[in-house]
Amino acid sequence: MRKYLIFMTMFSLPLISVMAQKTEKFGAEINEKGALQPVEFIQEMDDKIEQEVKFVGKVNEVCQMKGCWMTLDLENGEEVMVRFKDYAFFVPKNAGGKTAVVEGRAYFDEVSVETLRHYAEDAGKSQEEIEAITKPEMRLSFVADGVILREE
Repeated sequence: MRKYLIFMTMFSLPLISVMAQKTEKFGAEINEKGALQPVEFIQEMDDKIEQEVKFVGKVNEVCQMKGCWMTLDLENGEEVMVRFKDYAFFVPKNAGGKTAVVEGRAYFDEVSVETLRHYAEDAGKSQEEIEAITKPEMRLSFVADGVILREE
């Protein structure tokens, strides 16, 4: 019996550890240490045009063409568009609902109607929704050097 318990302990602990982790990493190697919560991130960007930062947020939407961008919920009714540095990596198209830690450059940017329509098309929006986009938007944007995705 004792040998059985030792055997089960040796093989089940690594399995439990892997099962609990459920994280995926993309781009540059980053860690979660020091990642700001959405409210802290918003406060940090309050009086800045651009800044290097790391923060965590829930993935609202992912580009359904390639996974070449995603939006993160800022928990205040807004979201931030995250693209990936040098178009060097993508995230899974089914990452919606996961939690992401992103590290890189946040900045404010005016996004053209053409680009907004392109994003809407990538997101799988209807033609009617795409054509309803008629004005550029000032948006908080983000270029990520690295991303960690995890399931909660």
